[in-house]
Amino acid sequence: MKVLNFINGEWKESSSKQFAPVINPATGDAIGEVTVSIEADVDAAVKAAKAAQKKWALEPAPKRAEVLYKVGYLLKERKEQLARMLTMEMGKVIEEARGEVQEGIDMAFYMAGEGRRLFGDTTPSELKDKFAMSVRAPVGVVGIITPWNFPIAIATWKSFPAIVAGNAVVWKPALETPFMAQELAKIFEEAGLPKGVFNVVNGDGPTTGNALVEHPDVRVISFTGSNEVGRKIAEKCGRSLKKVSLEMGGKNAVIVMDDADLSLAVEGIVWSAFGTSGQRCTACSRIIAHENIKKELENRLLEAMRTLTIGNGLDENVKVGPVINEKALQKIDQYVQIGKEEGAKLLTGGYILQEGEYNKGYYYAPTLFTDVTPNMRIAREEIFGPVASIIPVKSLEEAIEVNNSVDYGLSSSIFTRDVNKAFTAMRDIDTGIVYVNAGTTGAEIHLPFGGTKGTGNGHRDSGVAALDVFTEWKSIYIDFSGKLQRAQIDIDE
Repeated sequence: MKVLNFINGEWKESSSKQFAPVINPATGDAIGEVTVSIEADVDAAVKAAKAAQKKWALEPAPKRAEVLYKVGYLLKERKEQLARMLTMEMGKVIEEARGEVQEGIDMAFYMAGEGRRLFGDTTPSELKDKFAMSVRAPVGVVGIITPWNFPIAIATWKSFPAIVAGNAVVWKPALETPFMAQELAKIFEEAGLPKGVFNVVNGDGPTTGNALVEHPDVRVISFTGSNEVGRKIAEKCGRSLKKVSLEMGGKNAVIVMDDADLSLAVEGIVWSAFGTSGQRCTACSRIIAHENIKKELENRLLEAMRTLTIGNGLDENVKVGPVINEKALQKIDQYVQIGKEEGAKLLTGGYILQEGEYNKGYYYAPTLFTDVTPNMRIAREEIFGPVASIIPVKSLEEAIEVNNSVDYGLSSSIFTRDVNKAFTAMRDIDTGIVYVNAGTTGAEIHLPFGGTKGTGNGHRDSGVAALDVFTEWKSIYIDFSGKLQRAQIDIDE
């Protein structure tokens, strides 16, 4: 399969004439190739978006929403086809791939509903015969840059609110996962979205992504990816006073108190730590365990991990798929070696799977460390693989302190039967998402998604909060007094 750019309603090869292979991480085989864009392609897409956006913004918001409803139904019809394609290009197990497509379906219907809301505010004026209100206005052309680990869900989090708010979109997906971008563009086209409102330019970050970030006609950049890249994007957007929304790394923790339901905790930890092979920004990589139950928790986790089947995600019985590529494999293994050198105790895993059915794909054994201290690198830095570390603590207060000690602040969880402990944790944990008696992953699309500290810059994907990224507030005053009235001056004292 050859994946092209989608610009102004047309499928186009990049003017670079270069293509990159698309690799199935489960087998190491090339399953297609994708055009690699340069600055000229980005410029063409932005020009098309800018021209289309003016007309699109004049469409009533409920009419714009009708396109999203159609998109939602088309995604629903093609859920299985899309899920299988997603598994082939990204590697996650088919069950999770179906769940990711479902996120796109949910987001389509939810944001379509915003077409009949997009609420502003009306407020009394301090002056007689004067009316005051605020409304949301589109910003114009929106650039979105998404990672490979959720190649359709994250794109829908960003593009759907942008489009229903009256903007036009230029999307740079990850080179590793272009199939989902191609399919979403086809669906938008079939749903009747006008040409130029949704555009896709495939390419790498330094060239294609940078061109999108620096283009003067792009007024918003919404980025999900690494902290290193996000910080650079923020610097560049700051110089041009461009709005930027960043959702970056996580070093998420599950706190297990000594009164917890350990069976439930183990189930939540295994799903959060090893689902998507740990390649989620919400993945649990730290298990903060009360010392009274630490040993039993270790034993139960080891027992549960022995049942994990590893392999090609298209196999319905597989629970852990491959990681994305060879580079990811080596990074994960380097962190495991660092953990050993730092004095952490390796309980299981800690190696690349290479024998038999694993000899062509990119597989890492689910790995569990214990006796980890909060200052170790494996307890502080994002590994982005199936590696979890147990950190023992003596109290709830210490657990919360350890939880908050890292540079990230995306997702946290606590397992406890004590309502007072639960509410204390909900109040004192410094992350954008907090779960009680559940793992660190599983966000629902109608709540804001994002984090504190190094995880982001205060904006949120999903929920009504997503509209704040893609709209500007416009305050409107209507004076029907027939005379000039000056606020703060012409008032009765």
